[in-house]
Amino acid sequence: MEEKLRKIKNDREVDFILIVLVTILVTFGVVMVFSASYYDSIYADGTPYSFLKKQAFFAVTGFVMMMIISHVDYHIICKGSNLIAGAEILMLLAVLFTPLGVEVNGAKRWLSLGLVNFTIMPGEIAKLAVIVLAATIFAKNKEKVKNLSGLMPVVLYTAVVCLLILKQPNLSTAVTVAAIAVGIAFLAGMQWRYVALMGAGGIGLVFYVVAKVREAMAADEELGYQLRRIVCFLDPFKFEDDEGFQVVQSLLALGTGGIKGTGLGMSVQKNLYLPEPQNDFILAIIGEELGFLGIAAVMIVFVVLVWRILMVAVESKDALGTLLAGGVAIMIGVQVLFNIAVVTSSMPPTGVALPFISYGGNAIWIMMWLMGIVLNISRQTQPATAKNKKE
Repeated sequence: MEEKLRKIKNDREVDFILIVLVTILVTFGVVMVFSASYYDSIYADGTPYSFLKKQAFFAVTGFVMMMIISHVDYHIICKGSNLIAGAEILMLLAVLFTPLGVEVNGAKRWLSLGLVNFTIMPGEIAKLAVIVLAATIFAKNKEKVKNLSGLMPVVLYTAVVCLLILKQPNLSTAVTVAAIAVGIAFLAGMQWRYVALMGAGGIGLVFYVVAKVREAMAADEELGYQLRRIVCFLDPFKFEDDEGFQVVQSLLALGTGGIKGTGLGMSVQKNLYLPEPQNDFILAIIGEELGFLGIAAVMIVFVVLVWRILMVAVESKDALGTLLAGGVAIMIGVQVLFNIAVVTSSMPPTGVALPFISYGGNAIWIMMWLMGIVLNISRQTQPATAKNKKE
């Protein structure tokens, strides 16, 4: 009887530190979105508070979603993995091939639902779909994942999703989705030879792209959208008036911030120099206003968050929980690294949001949903001490 009561008590517990870390990041994100968007907001809407109000709404509703999902058994969610995966494909197709697709700045990444100023971004939902589908399939077939036949369902689905996302075009999201799938497969027991094969394929693709760039430049041909971005990444200051403008302004912001920063709200680059600073390049404004120390503090919070999620994965009561939590940790880690790389011109500039901090409802809602799943896994996980006593 005591053991049953102890189990019930443990099932009701949740990782409070995870909630605190997410709250810190989201709250900080609201503050920085307000600071970064101040002049953009005045220019677009005549008031400095439009982005602040929207981000605060996304943050509050996202937090409510997270807490609700934390009480939903993750096994129930994963029973609908095929439905989620199918719906994601339909949404991606609708973006590209129906009038519901919304195009902005040459990219068709949004799906209009007919509501005023409200769109959804299937590329963000793809991350959730791949995590849930891959975790469900690999948890059911623990031995098959060691063979190519066991990997094929997830490989094929991920390939289709990534190809549709690339057509938008959205390279960073496609690479993030692929990295999530590979990471979960590795956690599930994928053999090293397949990892090496994928790595060789990635290196081959890099060499192919570089060769195409050199060939086009040697022939003085006009480069396509993606190739132009790669060339600008190699030398952004050479194209500072064109494709490299945003990256150059980002580097200037980071350089101006130095170690301690110019002070919260004192950024110069957000004054209509750095385009849309509240979005993918918000880290540049953080660096300018709070300096290297501010960025370091944010990175420490991210590192602790990822570590804590990995601990939930390790202590999960089953393989499904381990793979789900592991997938979320991989997603957050990859996005943070990609965002840093883009802002510092260490990789071609592609749209990748800084988790929990960048402006946008789709990104923050998906993140909060996934954190709700992680919290539910932690809620069903017995502490290590209890496990040892049972053993």
